[in-house]
Amino acid sequence: MSGSDGAVRLSITMRRNSALTLMDGEAIPGRDETQSNGEAFGPAARARALIDRSAGTITAGVDVVCAPERVYRMLVTAETERWWGSAETYLMREWIAELHPGGSWRALVCFADGRRIPASGRFLELELPDKVVQTRAYGFDHPTMKRGETRVTYLLARHQTGTRVTVFHEGFQGFEAAAVEHALGWERALNWLEPYARRVYDEERRRQ
Repeated sequence: MSGSDGAVRLSITMRRNSALTLMDGEAIPGRDETQSNGEAFGPAARARALIDRSAGTITAGVDVVCAPERVYRMLVTAETERWWGSAETYLMREWIAELHPGGSWRALVCFADGRRIPASGRFLELELPDKVVQTRAYGFDHPTMKRGETRVTYLLARHQTGTRVTVFHEGFQGFEAAAVEHALGWERALNWLEPYARRVYDEERRRQ
């Protein structure tokens, strides 16, 4: 499937393990494939996502230069409004979160075409600096998900050059179109996070 006028080309490839991999100009490991160093995501900054169709899950990941403590703040506070989105697609606005297990969060997704769509959920686990588990649901009838609730887990693993961010998104059984849409969304979001984290890292180092 491909677009026109320079649009990004997307390939969806079936794997023998019933997973779908999304490729944006490069191959992405399937669930039973790893890089030569045995890690699920390589050192390149480009985010990648994998759909496990049978389990109804998405796994996405990217490496960023900031420490886990700093990335944690980027994911669960109003700092999300600084990096999550673009003027050409959508922007995250009005982020409010109660940062404790059982606490709620909500945000307004403001699209370039003028649509304003609420999203919300609650925090199930908050383990600074390496894990966040939260639910997510739309406050409207989403075209592919309706008002179904899903669960997102962020894992932040420290390494020599920063943090490996892994996203595990559950709840897509029977919603394959929604899984593809959200996998692409995670690739895009993590590819916004990586350069933002790089800018923050450089700015904070200069202030030291």
